Amino acid sequence: YHQLRTKETWLREFNQTEIKAMLGSYTKVLFVRDPFHRLIATFLQGMGISSSFSTFVQEVLDSGMHNGSMAWKPLVSLCRPCLIQYDYVVMFGFLRQELGHLLHRAGLPAGSLPPELTDSQVQWTYRWLSEEMFSELSAQQKKQLSHFYRWDLAAFPFSSSFLSD
Repeated sequence: YHQLRTKETWLREFNQTEIKAMLGSYTKVLFVRDPFHRLIATFLQGMGISSSFSTFVQEVLDSGMHNGSMAWKPLVSLCRPCLIQYDYVVMFGFLRQELGHLLHRAGLPAGSLPPELTDSQVQWTYRWLSEEMFSELSAQQKKQLSHFYRWDLAAFPFSSSFLSD
């Protein structure tokens, strides 16, 4: 379907038959990350101009589902996992083992993974950051965030997410 593709063509611009044919011709991989970790990363990268994490979270909540940035919108609203049958769902925190599996399935050597993928260190760091930043939030903000990301939490196994509690 290269003839249909222009520099910036959105999937929604095609009709249902074209979409089905295109999606059927690709291996679809979805990379997912705990929504609370996404918020932390966005805040730390300076995408929020807030002085505190709590203020940033309030801005996210105030922006709502439809007006928010792609950096913090719920994944289900961005990638439509209920409509698109992804061949693989790769969770942040398990990148090394899951990417190794994908490389093997694609017939590539497992040694192709970059050596800097150290998931255990990343998981420990995000656990610590999550605890620190979660403690800055009010009970109301915690409740609102859990509600804001309820479909992500239902669709993906983020069992250790602070928002799952």
